[in-house]
Amino acid sequence: MTDNVENLILEMLKGLRNDVKAQGAKMDEQFDHVRLRLGSIETQLAALQREVAGLHGDMAIVHGRIDRLEGPLDRIERRLELREAPV
Repeated sequence: MTDNVENLILEMLKGLRNDVKAQGAKMDEQFDHVRLRLGSIETQLAALQREVAGLHGDMAIVHGRIDRLEGPLDRIERRLELREAPV
């Protein structure tokens, strides 16, 4: 009788071991999938950061151009008497 109980326990342990192995393999597969997706997200984030940096550079150029136009625009407004001369 003890042999039967021992065999039953061994069979149950083997089944549990197989289940744990199967779950481990499934988790490894899911981890690989998550790792790939995270890598993709990191790549996309880096691309967005480069684009934002480029936009900041473009904005600085536009601001510089606007600043350079203010002086001539002020002179034109004064000559056309659209603005009073500073006192």
